[in-house]
Amino acid sequence: MQAGQIVLVDTNIIIEAVRTNCWSAIIGHFVVETVQKCCEEARTGKAHRPGYVEIDEAILRTRLTAHPVTNSELVALGVRDVEASRLDPGERELWAHALSRTDAWVACSCDRGAIKAAVRLGWEDQLVSLEELAHAVGAWTALKQLRGQFKSGRLSEWRTAALLERGFK
Repeated sequence: MQAGQIVLVDTNIIIEAVRTNCWSAIIGHFVVETVQKCCEEARTGKAHRPGYVEIDEAILRTRLTAHPVTNSELVALGVRDVEASRLDPGERELWAHALSRTDAWVACSCDRGAIKAAVRLGWEDQLVSLEELAHAVGAWTALKQLRGQFKSGRLSEWRTAALLERGFK
């Protein structure tokens, strides 16, 4: 992955990148974009829950574009992938936004359902892990702290399973 590449990220990627201190490096290297719903989700949650990561609004406003998503984009996603209605709201809106884009991008998500939806939409080659992003920016400390679902092995496993499932339908 090269500097300046557009990377679409979901809520969990934002939170984990902040938790592992690689967010600044990633947004400094890539053009990181998301949707407004993911920003909203990243700033909410149970603050007293163990492991809660507080996301300062300034983090989300600094070199991060958060796109609004229209009802027509959500409908278009539903037409292309009926099962997308099962996704969490942020991931559903991120994929609806991605569907409307005509430029080159990659997407980073650690949600198995979102990976399956991306494969159903034919985006299997556009998926990257947070581990890949952290590696690309030289965030070596972050690489040691990433949880399993943010690593390339897990993404590969989920993508392969989704490809096999898609092949049988």
